[in-house]
Amino acid sequence: MQVSETTQAALAVFLSVSFSSWAMGESPEQDIQDMSDPLAVYTQLGVGYSDKGMNIKIGQMYDTGSESTMGMNVIELKGLAGDLIGWNGGGDKRQQSTRNNQPDAFRFRNFSADMTRGRGTQLDLSYDLRSEMGSASYSFIQALPKMGAVTLYPLAGMGVAFGNNVQDEQSGYTLPGVFAIAGMYGKLDITDRIWLNYNPMVVKPLSGADFYMNAGSETLHEAAVSYQLLPRLNLRYFANWSNKTAFQDGDHRIEVNYQI
Repeated sequence: MQVSETTQAALAVFLSVSFSSWAMGESPEQDIQDMSDPLAVYTQLGVGYSDKGMNIKIGQMYDTGSESTMGMNVIELKGLAGDLIGWNGGGDKRQQSTRNNQPDAFRFRNFSADMTRGRGTQLDLSYDLRSEMGSASYSFIQALPKMGAVTLYPLAGMGVAFGNNVQDEQSGYTLPGVFAIAGMYGKLDITDRIWLNYNPMVVKPLSGADFYMNAGSETLHEAAVSYQLLPRLNLRYFANWSNKTAFQDGDHRIEVNYQI
């Protein structure tokens, strides 16, 4: 099956931005950020192979106007060429039968990190192009003192859910409810090049439509195994699941990231 024009266009944009960013990237003399640190801010390119298709990621560091605060925007497209190279539909035969080469999801994140306090903020916008459902949240992150090989980064924030035709075909885009989110990023150093991450998050509805409140809280799990191939290049395996989605039915991907 041929890759769709939409997928080809997305890949073309990604590659053009990638090569131009690479050419305009930082010089070798500039500091290399610790890519295992969840609060690290740097310009980056990433390509991932998942059970739903290919993911592409572009992260751009920007000047916040403060010497102590660093900022970064990250854009991700997920599920490209899913019918061509994907192998799973999330445990749902209906998803497998309708899998195509169009992007499945879009995610935008804005990070701001105060390097003197080990404190950060995160704006996280996610949208599922299939279900036409999404969420936007704003969270605060604080790095705790390192405990041996373990470092914890507690997170807390609030957000809003939104979607198209959530209850009926005439509803258009609506806001079913608001939620609180709490969790952490956790890191375990195995060697100076290998580390493990476990990032649990609890999403609790606070108010909204009855169907939204009745769905109840959701516990999200993310686990990762990472290997730093070169100072600017790493290889990572991710698994995402929840209390409502079994591990084997969750999202699994292998990702290569390059720091510019």
